[in-house]
Amino acid sequence: MSLIETGRKAPAFTLKDQEGKVHKLSDHAGRPVVLYFYPKDDTPGCTKEACAFRDSLPDFRKSKAAVFGVSILDEASKKRFAAKYDLTFPLLADEDHAVADKYGVWQKKSLYGRSFMGIARTTYLIDGAGKVARRWDNVKVDGHADAVLEAVKLL
Repeated sequence: MSLIETGRKAPAFTLKDQEGKVHKLSDHAGRPVVLYFYPKDDTPGCTKEACAFRDSLPDFRKSKAAVFGVSILDEASKKRFAAKYDLTFPLLADEDHAVADKYGVWQKKSLYGRSFMGIARTTYLIDGAGKVARRWDNVKVDGHADAVLEAVKLL
């Protein structure tokens, strides 16, 4: 599937976090949701991104925004990653990449001449009405959480 365009309804999802708690997009109706897709737990770029969101969490909460990180690794991997870096927001396990598919971020990638399928680092800001308010493609980690926070404040 292709990426979801701004103004379109965000696809529903139901995923478990690092504690086994189930999260649904519909549980957050009426408030902004930051859904950031990252390739892999406990890798340098993904760790830096997760820690930036963690550090900005008080400001996201002031704006009533929920923050979720999503990757294809299982709950146990998420639990280790969260514990190691004191990540206090839900990391969602999309093991069969069904949600990544719905959001268009499960894409063909290449590294060192090898092609494979994986998550393209992408962030969606979903407004209180469940529509995509903003999308960041091919995210560069430095300053990203701050840029997302600024967009949340503008909602």
